[in-house]
Amino acid sequence: MPGKTLLEKILAAHGAGPLPAPGEPLSIPIDQTLTQDATGTMAFAQFEALGAPRVRTRLSVSYVDHNTLQTGFANADDHRFLRTAAARFGAVYSPPGNGICHQLHLERFARPGETLLGADSHTATAGGMGMLAMGAGGLDVALAMAGERFSVPGPRLVKVNLSGRLSPWVAAKDVILELLRRLSVKGGVGKVFEYAGPGVAGLSVPERATITNMGAELGATSSIFPSDAETRRFLAAQGRAEDFTPLEADPDAVYDEELALDLAEIAPLAARPHSPDNVVPVSELSGLKVDQVVIGSCTNSSYKDLATVAKILEGRKVHPETSLVVAPGSRQVLLMLAEKGLLRHFIEAGARIMECACGPCIGTGQAPGSAGITLRTVNRNFAGRSGTADAGVFLVSPETAAAAAVTGVFTDPRGLGEAPSIPMPEKFPRHDGLFIFPEADSCNVEILRGPNIKPLPLGRPIEDTIEGEVLISLSDNVTTDDIMPAGAHILQFRSNVPAISRYVFSRMDPGFAERAEKAGGGFIVAGENYGQGSSREHAALAPLHLGVRAVMALSFARIHRANLINFGILPLLFDDPADKNRIAAGDRLLIPDAGPRLLLEDALTVVNETRGARFSVRLDLNDEERRAAAAGGRLNLYRERAGAACAAPFS
Repeated sequence: MPGKTLLEKILAAHGAGPLPAPGEPLSIPIDQTLTQDATGTMAFAQFEALGAPRVRTRLSVSYVDHNTLQTGFANADDHRFLRTAAARFGAVYSPPGNGICHQLHLERFARPGETLLGADSHTATAGGMGMLAMGAGGLDVALAMAGERFSVPGPRLVKVNLSGRLSPWVAAKDVILELLRRLSVKGGVGKVFEYAGPGVAGLSVPERATITNMGAELGATSSIFPSDAETRRFLAAQGRAEDFTPLEADPDAVYDEELALDLAEIAPLAARPHSPDNVVPVSELSGLKVDQVVIGSCTNSSYKDLATVAKILEGRKVHPETSLVVAPGSRQVLLMLAEKGLLRHFIEAGARIMECACGPCIGTGQAPGSAGITLRTVNRNFAGRSGTADAGVFLVSPETAAAAAVTGVFTDPRGLGEAPSIPMPEKFPRHDGLFIFPEADSCNVEILRGPNIKPLPLGRPIEDTIEGEVLISLSDNVTTDDIMPAGAHILQFRSNVPAISRYVFSRMDPGFAERAEKAGGGFIVAGENYGQGSSREHAALAPLHLGVRAVMALSFARIHRANLINFGILPLLFDDPADKNRIAAGDRLLIPDAGPRLLLEDALTVVNETRGARFSVRLDLNDEERRAAAAGGRLNLYRERAGAACAAPFS
């Protein structure tokens, strides 16, 4: 018998092995969940609708880190709802300003060998701690909170052999950018990446977490590092030595793919607009004027990241034509910068210090100027995500960002002299005072809702015949930012699906919502990797509200495909890719006998009434997914099975 991989060992410890063939259903028990406020309001409303009296995971945490800009009552009302819902259902609550969910979870709650499901695509950050951590839609997380297993297509396993050590001025961000350069944003779809080799020992837990965080940009199901002496050291410094468990793959473990990466050969890199895989060496961009630099996000806001930037800024000033924005990942990070005397370097250099939150990463404040060039240590640079439609967003390491902040232009940081050396602290300041832990008896807690929180939308069962207009025809790699944009003026409606649905495809096709409503719904047509990016289920919920019944594409991103099924929208695959180009927006399509055939067959016939043509689409669904789609979504299916024990959605 061959040895076991990291994934196989975690699954075996949870009674979930053996690993199925790629694509076959894998059912995983979940130890921990996390939600953030942009997804959490809907997730807790869904949990309430399931009828479970209290969360059944070992730990569930509700973080507020996205919608912290309070220009009206909506976000504050959502925060109040989340605080009272967490208290009612037995979850830990982290209030606005406490920090970014993934940074906080790594500091306080992540445990090697456990499973974590999060309503955020970057949940795999905790893979840097040796967890099996995966992003999902809010309904999947609500079901996990209720004690349900999480089902995911069995992945292919990729072993990334790391050798050597990072050179001075080269960072973990450059490692994942190199992988994106090699593999593309589609290169990890349906895969779990496991990191191994002698190079692992030279990476701290925060550096590992940067790499696993942006596994989401590869499209990976998850990314995992072993739990070793470095993991033990990090946990001990956090005052959590008892949470350490050693975990490593067996030497003879078998993988579907392997690739090698010599850390010593990696140079400072940058992802150019408008995709994380559009990667070139920083040296090729030298001299390009930079208008803004943003340092922060769940990818690069650790103490090590910001302490490195502080040392680069020491004795220097931010260039007068460049704005530097810094957002620490947690209050622990901010407190430690202050205790070490490093915070003064940001202040004296002229940096603008933001609260401990996601902020600029999701377009909530600090948008660059018109046609501005902004260097960001975040994980995504999709067009318009920064809040400025024509901005050029480059993804870089903290070192490269700091170099540009002081020079005003793209600068290879290796030209700045001796690189700062930041040792990992022997002890981090423990800062748990803002977490609100639930009481054992919470039955009488009242859940408070503001007027912006609207009733939970439910899907409807698939009709015998589906018909409608092709509302939009799209190319490859359409993101959830394209479908359901972020930004402060939109995010405030995350708990109000009728209101947020007005913004579906608003940056690509401003008339989409009105056209969809006038047509009574219909179809979306797309290319490869439809729905890449964020886990936001509003990219399925809002089209559902507008009457969308099916999406026909060449392929789907994992989380978005699951979200479509969760709410009763059919994800259909073109049997012949050429058929995609034989359809145009405005065509009238009909799928006869869709309801009866959904549970029994793998293909449906589509009639293009406008062009007098027929073509075939595939139903790549397992039995449980078929039943969920037929019922109008997983929430309906769960409620059917639970019967009278289930509470009604609030109204």
